[in-house]
Amino acid sequence: MDRLASAPIRLSDAQRIDWLRLIRSEHVGPRTFRSLVNHCGSARAALERLPDLARRGGASGAGRICSIENAEREIEASHRLGVALLAPGEHGYPPRLALIDDPPPLLGVRGAHETEMRPMIGIVGSRNASGVGLKFTQGIARDLADAGFVIASGLARGIDQAAHRASLDGGTVAVLAGGHDRIYPPEHEGLLASVIDTGGGAISEMPLGHSPRARDFPRRNRLISGVALGILIVEAAHRSGSLITGRFANEQGREVFAVPGSPLDPRAAGTNDLIRQGATLTTCAADIINAVAPIMGRPIELPMEEDEPPHEGREPQETDRARIVGLLGPSPLGIDDLVRMAGTSPAIVRTVLLELEMAGRLERHGGGMVSLN
Repeated sequence: MDRLASAPIRLSDAQRIDWLRLIRSEHVGPRTFRSLVNHCGSARAALERLPDLARRGGASGAGRICSIENAEREIEASHRLGVALLAPGEHGYPPRLALIDDPPPLLGVRGAHETEMRPMIGIVGSRNASGVGLKFTQGIARDLADAGFVIASGLARGIDQAAHRASLDGGTVAVLAGGHDRIYPPEHEGLLASVIDTGGGAISEMPLGHSPRARDFPRRNRLISGVALGILIVEAAHRSGSLITGRFANEQGREVFAVPGSPLDPRAAGTNDLIRQGATLTTCAADIINAVAPIMGRPIELPMEEDEPPHEGREPQETDRARIVGLLGPSPLGIDDLVRMAGTSPAIVRTVLLELEMAGRLERHGGGMVSLN
């Protein structure tokens, strides 16, 4: 089974409020949160620096900063619902999720924390699943659960629903696109209750009251692959959201498994393509178990704590900012390429990017790419 490399961390109550305030502030996402904490030394110091960073990035005014009162209200409301807001490395935060490039700084975790710590396999697929696909999903999910794996999925109709129901007895985790009080689809509120009642769990990075929008589902998909040793895609048409999950899995270094299907069924077009591109052809649970067995004993390095020293070195000058902004445009550019072209230190480039982001002028893409809005 998975081993942790060091003892779990635990935030103080004051730190948890600071972390929540920072991640709920305008223009701050998971990647930016980590950059801010690394640059400033702590979430509290970052909160104090946000107005200045935004001003240096060209903003006319400071972006919205989450207040202490709003953060306290969210924590209290979460507790009433049975949701714990956990940081990477705290017990109940899925260990492998902490290793991705953009782990949620605070993850809303509901249900059995022990289940969240166990090895997981993600199962996703078509919402408009075939009967054969549903039957296969039920069988393989049950077999994987019997082998000791927790099944993670997105609580969606079709394949997700079948995977959750078949693995209730062994433990399953629902990864939500909205807040814990905004279940989608609404008819799966009963399924989620069964997941929790049978010793499973649910996770979300979204605040309470947040109803999922189209752009939230890809964010959710990166969590499904992030918690897991590998992802099984049962049925997926071209341009399916399940293929996005597979892409995230590849970027995160996870195993990707795909079930072959008839070339006449458009629901199999995406999975057949994945197999041609190198995904493991999967027809039974043993295909997955044998592939992930070598990974199981590797230690999991815990993520950053908040005790890192702030960035040292000179602050960017106006000439630095002008040169870096001049190199950026609407097309994504790699940060490493930007450092080389700017002819300055990585620390200066990272600081200018933070300033631009706090001003709402920068967009971050996967693979360390950035562009101007």
